[in-house]
Amino acid sequence: MPLELKATINLPKTAFPMKANLPQNEPKILARWEQTGIYDRIREARKGSTTYILHDGPPYTSGPIHLGTALNKCLKDFIVKSKTMSGFDAPYVPGWDCHGLPIEIKVDKELGGKKLQMRPLDVRAECRKYAQKFLDLQRQQFKRIGVFGRFDRPYATMNPQYESVVLSTFFSFYENGFVYKGLRAVYWCMHDETALAEAEVEYENHTSPTVWVKYALLDDPAKIDAALAGKKVSTIIWTTTPWTLPASMAVAFHPDEEYVALESAGEVYIVASKLAKDVAEKCNLANPHELAHFPGRKLERLNFQHPFLDRKILGVLADYVTMDTGTGVVHTAPSHGAEDFATGVKYGLDATSHVDEKGILRDGLPEYNGQYVFKANPIIIELLRKRGALLHSDRLVHSYPHCWRCHNPVIFRATEQWFISMETPMPGGTGSRGSEGSRGSENDTLRTRTLEEIKHVKWDPSWGEERLSNMIATRPDWCISRQRVWGVPIAVFLCESCGKPLNDPVINRKVVELFARSGADAWFTPEPDTILAAATKCPHCGGARFEKETDIFDVWLESGASYLALIGDEPAYPWPSDLYLEGGDQYRGWFQSSLLCAMGTHATPPYKGVVTPGWTLDEKGQAMSKSRGNDVDPVDIANRLGGEVVRLWVASVDFREDVVGSERLMLTVAENYRKIRNTFRYILGNLGDFDPQADAVPFDRMEALDQYMLRQTQAFASDVRNSYDDFAFHKIYHRLNHFCIVDLSAFYFDVLKDRLYISAPKSQARRSAQTAIWRIGEALVRLLAPIMTFTSEEVWDYLPKASGRSESVHLALFPSETEILGGVKTTLGEEKTGDDWTTLRSVRDEVLKALEEARNNKLIGTGLEAQVNLAVSDPVYSVLSRHADQLRYLFIVSAVALIRTTGNGTGGVHVEVKKADGAKCDRCWNYSVHVGEDKTYPTVCERCSAVLKELGPA
Repeated sequence: MPLELKATINLPKTAFPMKANLPQNEPKILARWEQTGIYDRIREARKGSTTYILHDGPPYTSGPIHLGTALNKCLKDFIVKSKTMSGFDAPYVPGWDCHGLPIEIKVDKELGGKKLQMRPLDVRAECRKYAQKFLDLQRQQFKRIGVFGRFDRPYATMNPQYESVVLSTFFSFYENGFVYKGLRAVYWCMHDETALAEAEVEYENHTSPTVWVKYALLDDPAKIDAALAGKKVSTIIWTTTPWTLPASMAVAFHPDEEYVALESAGEVYIVASKLAKDVAEKCNLANPHELAHFPGRKLERLNFQHPFLDRKILGVLADYVTMDTGTGVVHTAPSHGAEDFATGVKYGLDATSHVDEKGILRDGLPEYNGQYVFKANPIIIELLRKRGALLHSDRLVHSYPHCWRCHNPVIFRATEQWFISMETPMPGGTGSRGSEGSRGSENDTLRTRTLEEIKHVKWDPSWGEERLSNMIATRPDWCISRQRVWGVPIAVFLCESCGKPLNDPVINRKVVELFARSGADAWFTPEPDTILAAATKCPHCGGARFEKETDIFDVWLESGASYLALIGDEPAYPWPSDLYLEGGDQYRGWFQSSLLCAMGTHATPPYKGVVTPGWTLDEKGQAMSKSRGNDVDPVDIANRLGGEVVRLWVASVDFREDVVGSERLMLTVAENYRKIRNTFRYILGNLGDFDPQADAVPFDRMEALDQYMLRQTQAFASDVRNSYDDFAFHKIYHRLNHFCIVDLSAFYFDVLKDRLYISAPKSQARRSAQTAIWRIGEALVRLLAPIMTFTSEEVWDYLPKASGRSESVHLALFPSETEILGGVKTTLGEEKTGDDWTTLRSVRDEVLKALEEARNNKLIGTGLEAQVNLAVSDPVYSVLSRHADQLRYLFIVSAVALIRTTGNGTGGVHVEVKKADGAKCDRCWNYSVHVGEDKTYPTVCERCSAVLKELGPA
């Protein structure tokens, strides 16, 4: 092409780079946001709007972020940003869980034996430094992947204000009669030497020894049944914890199940009828003969002999005795089982634990005294064998409770702990949604009220309601004390004389104020002692000397108070919050503890809605972990491919299901990112000479194709906004890909090139196209900003500046229908227009297939060498004839001829491709019979001739 003709073509021109270089450019954008204070600017812009509060669940400060935490934070960021761009004031205050065992254990390892010589305050200082190090690291990593929030002033469970709220939350329960301190059998981690709550226990496979042990009856067997008179009678228990037999105080029978007396070799054995055959086989009872049948309740309060200790064992009744395995008789050790403990209370059994905090048996026989519980198992089995009480032993692989922090097996151990009772009647009479009044009835307890309130929360997915309800319905009282150093202390004074705690609201408030001023560390100084007046007396015994409780709170109570702490810091925030979003493990953790803390302080849940993402897995469906080597580091992906790729991956998955992450999937997402970026580059490249103020064309004067595509954009925008409302980000991702690749790149942009490049620069046809792609670009960049945070900001800088346009895309609102359509609203008459374009695009697909076939047959080289003849019947013919002038541009050929056929739409579309008549235009490459007619421009077609004359002399 002659140079002067090439210079007349409106080729795309933009400084927006084709290559994103995200790892290099994203930090520059982050620095700009930091400098301009983007988060505070957003808050200022939305001041006075309706609030939307997504409350952040605090991640643990014990390491860098992983793909699961990146998924979590990106989802929250999508929601907060989409709510902000929907016009809400949606602040986001990130939080961190800084206390607890994992940090203390890490610090213990670093300190080694030195810790034993250190004061609690010094140990706490080391723990604080460790937690702060990872809080700072995670904060930078979250910001690196584009998360906005109040990062300069997050909430942290180790901050003084937060610690004071934790204590205040406890006092709300304590002063209202929910709290008690007492001996209970609780989960105990021997490795970490502390009590555990149910939420801190997970189940893993464990191999245990199983034993069938004989307990001889001491009372007259005729009391059970006359047929047993004068017989030597025993019962047989079955257990998987032989180490608990030294603590055995009773044998439990089910009151309503049938038991049988089996006689074998001169002895009689009592077992459950349903299990008798299995017991006889395992215990090698020769020719067992059934002497009598009787219900379990007949055995209550009979006395049996302990198999190796000088101790009477009481026969008791318990509904928890099952008939699925064993003997139907359960040995009961009140110090080593929750149900056993309850039975012990009922029957007045001794629950003293002779297992110390390290899991060592104490005060026992020489054979096992001083032994670790699990190492004592074979010793006790051998002792049973020597005493003639062992009838059978085996091994069993079964699900067993483990500490979810150190992953070691745990035991039940009776210790004195602090508890929140689930059965205490609630204050408020008829319930939180009724009138205020005195304390509720015995049926209106913390448990029953909480179960009722769960029904008023929106659970997403819906199964969350049942899951949490089941957990609340069956959970025991909440054990809130831990025997460690790094946490918020249970700041209660104990009477030195009687050991009972002091509960004085005035004193309690003073301790809360102390924590708010000086933090929880103050409890480990002499300062709290000054709170007690010299005349303070114990209300129980009159004692005048007090000591400080040294236990700390369960960290779940700490994190459960997080929204209470946040509204203490931000009083304008509403109660309850709008949303909590965390993984499924938080039904036993943060969702539950937050709910209970809120019930104790506000009698309503702290959240209107709860959303639960699935787990992050590898492509084989295995959970990700560094030890397996299958983890995907989001920070590494951000540094190599870009934080935007991490964000797009999060948007690409249906987070309500378990999600898969891998290097391969990240690369696939990166390729899709490139296509989306190219869409923006096409738009920007064709807007270099476009000024919206001067050049925008009103909708009613735009070309029909441009009007159609703006309506398509409006439909896309509506779908995207609905998906944001539904948190269906994966639908946005897939809708976006389809819109960019199918609607824009493969159709609209393809058709538009001729008009954008060939038309006179200031012609209405070209300005119509520019107006459309400008409005499409403006809509796209805002709709994608919550997800494509970095790229949207970059594109925003390159789009033409319009009046009233904000400096950052993140200060803007989602585009309205009238913005996309240029002040016009959709009308009912557009349905026919839309139908026309559905038909036109369908016919275009048929034409493109025919052109491809013609190319393969060497009939033509490019589509512009072709003329297309279309033989069609109504109603398609009528549609095509209405748009006849635009068909050659729609099909990207040089000419189109329409032939009307009969058949009323039943004959389909017949496409004939032939060589176009005329010569090739040197400017637009279309073929025309009019090339050469203009002597001034002899090598161009009539269309280009007119454009060149408009541009000026050759």
